[in-house]
Amino acid sequence: MSSRRAVFLDRDGTMIRDVGYLNQADQLQVLPGVPTALRLLRGAGFLLVVVTNQSAVARGRLTEENLCAINRRLNTLLGEFEAGVDAFYYCPHLPAGTVGRYARACDCRKPSPGMLERAARELDIDLQASYSVGDSERDVEAGRRAGCRTIRLGDCREGAAETSADACVPDLAAAAHLILRPQGGPEPG
Repeated sequence: MSSRRAVFLDRDGTMIRDVGYLNQADQLQVLPGVPTALRLLRGAGFLLVVVTNQSAVARGRLTEENLCAINRRLNTLLGEFEAGVDAFYYCPHLPAGTVGRYARACDCRKPSPGMLERAARELDIDLQASYSVGDSERDVEAGRRAGCRTIRLGDCREGAAETSADACVPDLAAAAHLILRPQGGPEPG
């Protein structure tokens, strides 16, 4: 039985500003409140695991080497605030991609739960005691299918985007506070 808890985090739009197809480390812009949120979650004993779709690789707009350099740079920036993440998992695939070896369907591209399940195996994570946080319904669906509690970031007002998440909050700082509340975060829906 797995014993570790994690917060699975989408990258673009959740931790960093979404600039479309990020392909250079100098485009990184950490969103306000992210370092503090990550530090709080780490302090509460959660592993911090990034799970991100990166179709830019399959589209030929980014190499895997450059993607890994970007992720290392992000972790360096976060590390300056003692808020680094424990692991990065990414899906470079896209069935309609233009780079042959990445142009395929897979079980790791969100909304499939493959990245979360792989991380759970490799890092001894209890998925049912973990959270999936992201800014899209595919993040929510991947978390739900993996058995995690889910939090969607964005506009939570009535009439805004529909969500099947257990909770909706404006940003990662609010998500961290919700996860760490005395009741233990949102109840599975």
